[in-house]
Amino acid sequence: MFDLFRKPKILSRTVEIGWIIDAKEAGFIWEAPRRLSGDYPPVKHAKSVTFCPAVLDHESRIYEIPCPIDVQLRFAIDEKSKQPTLINAAGDQATIRNTHLRQMVVLVNRREWRHPEHPIVQILTPYLFIADEPVYMTQMPPFNYWRVPALPGVMIGGRLPIHIWPRKMMWAFEWQDPKQVIDLKRGEPWFYVRFETFDPSRPVRLSEAELAPPLEEYIAGMAAVTNYVNRTFSLFKTAEKRRPKQLLFKKQRS
Repeated sequence: MFDLFRKPKILSRTVEIGWIIDAKEAGFIWEAPRRLSGDYPPVKHAKSVTFCPAVLDHESRIYEIPCPIDVQLRFAIDEKSKQPTLINAAGDQATIRNTHLRQMVVLVNRREWRHPEHPIVQILTPYLFIADEPVYMTQMPPFNYWRVPALPGVMIGGRLPIHIWPRKMMWAFEWQDPKQVIDLKRGEPWFYVRFETFDPSRPVRLSEAELAPPLEEYIAGMAAVTNYVNRTFSLFKTAEKRRPKQLLFKKQRS
């Protein structure tokens, strides 16, 4: 069992973290996480920020998740029901069918918004991250990507311990100006994930992992818990007690 407040025994110099794409269909639209790196021209000056050790160490712990689809979302109020709704603004030119878009994109219930005039949109993803030692992962907006035009709102980030709570990620967006269209483009930086360990000097290494039966069974225990309780972090102790010793199984490819 893990103790979140006790420094663990160091297992190796490198912290191993697994990533999984658990998609029932169209798994090829989801790309592997990629290490954060800027597209900069070659520099020769020894004092360039390109060689700054603080910047290099910071960026070495951040991975980028690219957007899987092209989509333009418009917010509207349904004339009949008077309820908020989403419209595929690309119409017949959309690359994704409306039926599949509705399976991916969720407009959060108005009563659960943080601000009465700022809708919250969520896009479900099949990304899972797992570790066999204490690791916290923070989801962040792509601050190193200069987007023109900027999105009409802010991404909602989060932080969770992936060694005991490896749930599927989602992209959550607070629509500050719902009169504007959310225009997402496939392949562009969508969000970042950053990993923290007890020993911040240890480097992290991501590898593709298997959704092995022990992990699949463990994940089932946390599925849909938000429908039954608030403050799901209160279930961490239960998750710790029921966690198998190993959940990270690296994917073997022939």
